Amino acid sequence: MTEMSSRSPSTAMGDHYSVQYDRLDDEPLSVAVADAVATFQNENVTELEPLHYSINADALERLFEPRADGLRSGGSVTFEYSDCLVTVTADGEIRIDSS
Repeated sequence: MTEMSSRSPSTAMGDHYSVQYDRLDDEPLSVAVADAVATFQNENVTELEPLHYSINADALERLFEPRADGLRSGGSVTFEYSDCLVTVTADGEIRIDSS
């Protein structure tokens, strides 16, 4: 299966935004999440509160990192960050919804 880059086409539909994250990329997932939220809110990422105020970024990285037996095939995590509801799925989707 081909993984999509975090710079791949995204979808924005009013009160939500979605982007695909490449779990094999060197960019940390936490950075991709912050970038997605900043894009959704039309703000500079430096204007957002630090992600670790909302979720343990290291734990988020470990949850979806490649494992010895391959990539996680299922599961998701949802948390609030910067007045948004963020869902990260094992298939690489980062979805941002208005809270």
